Amino acid sequence: MSMDRRHFLKIAGISSILGFGASIAQATPLTLLTGLDPSQVDKNKEALSAKRWAMVVDMSKFKTEDDFKKVINACHQTHNVPDFRNADGSVNKKDEIKWIWEAPYEKAFPGQDNKYMSEHIKDMPFLVLCNHCDNPPCVRVCPTKATFKLPNGITMQDEHRCIGCRFCMAACPYGSRSFNWRDPRPAIRNENKEYPTRTRGVVEKCTFCTERLAKGKRPVCVEAAPKGGLLFGDLEDPNSEIRKIVTNRYTIRRKSDLGTGPAIYYIVGGGDHA
Repeated sequence: MSMDRRHFLKIAGISSILGFGASIAQATPLTLLTGLDPSQVDKNKEALSAKRWAMVVDMSKFKTEDDFKKVINACHQTHNVPDFRNADGSVNKKDEIKWIWEAPYEKAFPGQDNKYMSEHIKDMPFLVLCNHCDNPPCVRVCPTKATFKLPNGITMQDEHRCIGCRFCMAACPYGSRSFNWRDPRPAIRNENKEYPTRTRGVVEKCTFCTERLAKGKRPVCVEAAPKGGLLFGDLEDPNSEIRKIVTNRYTIRRKSDLGTGPAIYYIVGGGDHA
């Protein structure tokens, strides 16, 4: 850790005294990421809104490795995620920053396999990202409210408030957060000037493209995915497409037995939507 224990406790104590109210915590990222004044966000007629944003991942729609790469690259390029690679072009796992990535079934869904499971499912990669949980442990442990929940269910990350304690990383059971051990800016390829870059010593993760929702756009991963591969909508709306899918199709979630209430649902088998 870059700071000593005394300095950390001092900062944590100040944050506790000041309170850092939820309304302030919620306003900061929206201003930074969208360029909109917080008081105007709700008045933006183009903004997409929901009571509870959620996503359905239909793995039957992902046919090739290129299908996965398009989604990952779209997300990472849009959000200036650094690409740390070794001299031979291989990924530097220690410094790797990822918002959405591939994971094998056994890592994505530990404990849900069985010896009779199809080898195809066991071997296929799954897209994984922050689960934007109903009860996110990362929020409970953050001493500065750098990570917090929006009323629409999105778990946010304010890199400007992050002190690099990495408590949220330790608490997240999904490994959905990355820490910038190095300055990420030199490792950004084709920088997107409309999205802020980060600095060394902060945590970052998927935010369900909050900055795009505020402008009436769907998450970039949804637009880059094969048709029907990633579906995004209001889980609380009984007429929404994802609500109908979750109701009528068998879906699984990552480590749902932990009580975190993940908002990412997976369709593993094929077939048309009911």
